[in-house]
Amino acid sequence: MASNNNNNNLHDPITEAAVVTVSSSPADSEASSEATMTCQLASGQVCICHSCEDVRARLLSETANKRKAPPAATIITTTGNGEEADDNEDANKKKKSNTLQPDNPELVHQKMTAACQTILECIGEDPNREGLLKTPDRWAKALKFMTKGYQQDAKKILNGAIFEENHDEMVVVRDIDIHSLCEHHMVPFTGRVHIGYIPQGKILGLSKLARIAEMFSRRLQVQERLTRQIADAIVEAVQPRGVAVVVECTHFCMVMRGVQKVGSSTVTSSVRGIFRDDPRTRAEFFSIVGHGK
Repeated sequence: MASNNNNNNLHDPITEAAVVTVSSSPADSEASSEATMTCQLASGQVCICHSCEDVRARLLSETANKRKAPPAATIITTTGNGEEADDNEDANKKKKSNTLQPDNPELVHQKMTAACQTILECIGEDPNREGLLKTPDRWAKALKFMTKGYQQDAKKILNGAIFEENHDEMVVVRDIDIHSLCEHHMVPFTGRVHIGYIPQGKILGLSKLARIAEMFSRRLQVQERLTRQIADAIVEAVQPRGVAVVVECTHFCMVMRGVQKVGSSTVTSSVRGIFRDDPRTRAEFFSIVGHGK
């Protein structure tokens, strides 16, 4: 029975390697004296001879190397336009799932509330006290509303409200309230917009002028750019003979911080077409909106 067990155990790769090493080790005096010892692996015992120790060390080394093997590299190829294309579909899916886009509102909201909690802690507040428990959630919703202009498009806002009309006199809409956020400090600036244009065969629904001003104001802004964007959007919509826009606002970055000058206001204007070329037309518009002499 013992010989059968020995024969069966010789198929074990560790046992087989140990036996071969012991039988072929008449190299030095120490190994030759140990060669007379019988390997204990065949009898089911733990063997500590040099040969078995060498086999165990080799196997452990191979296992460790496998664990340290680097993951498969992401392959980047180049398209015909010279742009990089990621061939790793899993990586692309992961990137898309983590992208903060409007079509992933839950992730956006989580990121914003976590950021607000961090800000509260940084200014020395306790986000867990009763009055602040729901503040991160409220702040995230409020900021998304105040910057909703990023998700709006002028063409969709106009919604086809462009009409053929043979009118070539000035059209002015005054005192459109706007509320925006200064992109330098993310504090509000508020005021009024005055818009005038001279049609050239097409007119806009009057409410659309206010909606255009609202759309661009609901973004992080500087007043100068806001004024230009409103004028350019009207030019693109109806190609009028001319457009004039005046924006007058109070900036809380000047009132609440910095120079702290309450009552100061900033006035910007942007003119296109006949309003730029004809001083009389420009003067008429500024007179109507209250900025003429």
